[in-house]
Amino acid sequence: MFNLAICYYNGKGTEKNLEKAFHWYQKAAENGHTGAMNNLAMHYENGVETEKNFEKAFHWYQKAAENGEEIAMNNLANGYNNGEGTEKNLEKAFYWYQKAAENGHTGAMFNLAISENGEVNAMFNLAYGYYNGKGIEKNLEKAFHWYQKAAENGHTGAMNNLAIHYENGEGTEKNLEKAFYWYQKAAENGEEIAMNNLANKYYNGEGTEKNLEKAFYWYQKAAENGHTGAMFNLAIHYENGEGTEKNLEKAFYWYQEAAKSDHTGAMFNLAIHYENGEGTEKYLEKAFYWYQEAAENGHAGAMFNLAIHYENGEGTEKNLEKAFYWYQKAAENGHTDAMFNLANSYYNGEETEKNLEKAFYWYQKAAENGHTGAMFNLAVYYENGEGTERNLEKAFHWYQKAAENGYTDAMFNLANRYYNGEGTEKNLKKAFYWYQKAAENGHTDAMFNLAIHYKNGEGIEKKLEKAFYWHQKSSRKCHTGAMFNLAIHYKNGEGTEKNLEKAFHLYHKAAENGYTGAMFNLANRYYNGEGTEKNLEKAFYWYQKAAENGYISS
Repeated sequence: MFNLAICYYNGKGTEKNLEKAFHWYQKAAENGHTGAMNNLAMHYENGVETEKNFEKAFHWYQKAAENGEEIAMNNLANGYNNGEGTEKNLEKAFYWYQKAAENGHTGAMFNLAISENGEVNAMFNLAYGYYNGKGIEKNLEKAFHWYQKAAENGHTGAMNNLAIHYENGEGTEKNLEKAFYWYQKAAENGEEIAMNNLANKYYNGEGTEKNLEKAFYWYQKAAENGHTGAMFNLAIHYENGEGTEKNLEKAFYWYQEAAKSDHTGAMFNLAIHYENGEGTEKYLEKAFYWYQEAAENGHAGAMFNLAIHYENGEGTEKNLEKAFYWYQKAAENGHTDAMFNLANSYYNGEETEKNLEKAFYWYQKAAENGHTGAMFNLAVYYENGEGTERNLEKAFHWYQKAAENGYTDAMFNLANRYYNGEGTEKNLKKAFYWYQKAAENGHTDAMFNLAIHYKNGEGIEKKLEKAFYWHQKSSRKCHTGAMFNLAIHYKNGEGTEKNLEKAFHLYHKAAENGYTGAMFNLANRYYNGEGTEKNLEKAFYWYQKAAENGYISS
C-alpha cells in the first residue's frame, strides 16, 4: 500500500495521481506503516489533495514518532515548537528534537542546537520532566544534564535544582562544594529558594565553612523575598542570637510573618511567644489560637500544648473532653509526652472510661520512645499484672531502662529487684549500687536502705560511720525507721559518739510518728531515766501505746 502510494505520488509506472497517493498512504497508515503515517501527516499539513488540517497532521506525526519514525519525530517537534495542531510546548518540542537527533536526524540536530542555545526554559522544563517522570520516563542522569545546561545558560531555577542534584547525589556523584557553588550562583541571581538553601549550607557548614553571620544574611534576604521557611529560620536566629544579636521582638515578628504564610512550625513557636510573653505581651488567648492553628495543621507539639490549655483552662474554657481528644491526636502523631499523659488518662479514668489495657499500651509506646516516667510505670504494670500478664523479668527490664535514664524511683525499685532476686538473680552489690544512686538523687527510702547495707555489710564493706550518715540523711526527711535506727546509733555509740539525749529525742520523734519499736524504747528511756528524767507515768503511757499498736514485748 505504501509503495503503491509512492508510485502514485511520484508518477512512477503510472500517471501521477495525488488523490490516490493520499488514499493509499491513509490505508497503509491505518494498518500501522510508520512511513505512511508520516507521509499522510505531510499531506494533511500541506493540504495535498485533502483539506489542510494541522490537527490531523499532528495526530499522524505523533503516531509515527511514537512508533520510531525519526522524520516524524522531527516533524512532531516542529508542531510542538510552532503550536501547529496542538498547544505550543517547548519542552515537548525539545524532547522530540532530541529523540530525532539521537536517531540520526540532522535537521533535528540543528533544531536541537538552536534550542540549546536559545530555549533555556525548555531545557529547564525538560530536566523537570526527566526528574519527575512527567511525560517522559524518569531519568535522573538526563535531568541532571539538562539542569546543568540550563544553569550554564543562566536559568536561576536550574542553578538551584542543579545544586540539589549535587547535594543529594542524584544523577551525578554527591558533591557538596559544587552544590554550594550553584546555590550561591542562584542566590546571587535572586532565586529566593536558593537563598534559603545557601543559608542552610552556611549554617551547617556543608560545602563551605560554617558561618552563622552569612547564614543569617541569606535567611534575611530570602525572608524579605517572601520565602516562608527562611522567615522561620530568621526568627530562630533572632531568638537564639545566632549570627546576630538576640532580639525577641524581631523573632516574634518573623514567626508571625511565617505563621501568616501557613508555616506550621512558626505557628507553634508564635504560640509559645504569646504564652511566655517573649517579644510581645503575654496573651494566652492568642497562644491558644495559634496552638490550635498549628495542631489542625498536624503539628504534634501543638496538639500536646493545646490539650494542656484545655486541661488547665488557659486561654480558653476548661474542657477535659477536648484535652483528652488532643492528647490522643498528639499521641497518635508520635508525641511521647502525649502518649504518657494519655496513658495516665486511661489509668485514672479521666474523661474516658478507665482502661488498664489502653493505659498499658500507651505507657509501652511512650517507653519505647524514651519517656523515662513511662518506662517506670510500664515496669509497675508488669510487676503488678495491670493491663497485661504479670512478668517480673520485663518489670526488671523497664526498671533498669528507667534507672539508667536517671529516673530515681526506678533506681530504688531496681535495687529492690536485685536485693530480692525478683526478675533477675539476687545481687547485693548491684542492689547497693542502685540504692546509692537513688540516695544520691534524694530518694529517702533508698537512703535508709543504703544505711542498712553499710550497717550490715551487705554488698559493701561494713562501715558504721556511713550507716550513721545515711540514717541521719533519711531521718531529716522524716523517715521514721531512720529516726529509730539513728537513735540506736546514738544509744550505742555506733558510727558516732554515744549521746543518750539525742537517742531519747529521736526515739520520741519516731514514736510520735507511729513507729511502735520507738514507742517501746522510748518507754524504756522514761522507765530507766536514760537521756531524760525518769518518769513512770510517761513510761506507762508509751508502753501502752506500743502494746495497742501490737508490740509484743510491751
